[in-house]
Amino acid sequence: MSSQGPLGKITLSKLQTLKNEQKKFAMVTVYDATFAHWASEAGIETLLVGDSLGMVLQGRDSTLAVTLDDMVYHVEMVARGNKGSWIIADMPFMTTNTPESTLENAARLMQAGAQMVKIEGGVWLAETITLLAERGVPVCAHLGLTPQSVHKLGGFKVQGRDEGAAEEIIQAAQELEDAGADMLLLECVPTQLAQRITQQASVPVVGIGAGPYTDAQVLVMHDLLGITVGRIPKFSKNYLTDGRSIPSAFEAYANEVRQGDFPTLEQGFE
Repeated sequence: MSSQGPLGKITLSKLQTLKNEQKKFAMVTVYDATFAHWASEAGIETLLVGDSLGMVLQGRDSTLAVTLDDMVYHVEMVARGNKGSWIIADMPFMTTNTPESTLENAARLMQAGAQMVKIEGGVWLAETITLLAERGVPVCAHLGLTPQSVHKLGGFKVQGRDEGAAEEIIQAAQELEDAGADMLLLECVPTQLAQRITQQASVPVVGIGAGPYTDAQVLVMHDLLGITVGRIPKFSKNYLTDGRSIPSAFEAYANEVRQGDFPTLEQGFE
């Protein structure tokens, strides 16, 4: 069982309270016990075991090949190293196809140590989210750029730039919250769109490449530490500078998010 870190044990109700009090919180992807330990010790409130591991750990060009077994393995490691942060696990590609498989796959992630599952999609996820919520599984709905749909979207592109597409994302956010989602994640959408959704939503809204106005921010750990292979995203920042250690880099990131210093408007999209 995870011991408590400097913030005490983070719960869903604590995250909701932060939203209600307009206090920002931080999230970072982690994939093993050591980095989970240091991220939680640094006070990062939420840890995401992301299927991004397919790219940053496995060296693939997308997340599509990541399996449920991969995710369970990494969630177990993160849970062992965690010191009180809230753990979210991605449901990998094609693991929510039927009600039966959705429940079985979510159960495996929760039994491995996740406290919430994250699902990519749109309005069509409403029934799935209700199914999980009714059975006590907290859900984060991932909207905007959804990497599991990279081929359908035509690549890793900003979403919601025209009025029609923006309205679709706004509608999806509302319907998925109504269906029982406890958190929303917006990836690579215009700053103004993310701000509007954050203001309308009653649940916490996390952003990545969505500007500075969301309730929380998430970064891929490798981007945060400046060890990404290839191009570092515009919306990211290397915190492993100025002689910082990895723990102090995590702490600096969390502090800048809470203070509203990261991201800047320039790191978002118009």
